[in-house]
Amino acid sequence: MPIVERIAKLIDVKSLMTLALTGCFIWLAAGGKIDGQQFLGIFTMITGFYFGTQSMKNNNNSNNNNTQEKGEQE
Repeated sequence: MPIVERIAKLIDVKSLMTLALTGCFIWLAAGGKIDGQQFLGIFTMITGFYFGTQSMKNNNNSNNNNTQEKGEQE
């Protein structure tokens, strides 16, 4: 997959929000505004949501591909 396509896939709303929130919480933790335990909880939620939605998206795409392949075989 070319690099341009990979970058285009990274630039969607969920990805940008995840990266922005991660950067914000790193900045807050480094500045001492929140402690490490708060950062860990928030960061775990953000990354869990992001990777959970990506996993569901990938599963839906693979299910659609399998359904299309079955239709073509019949």
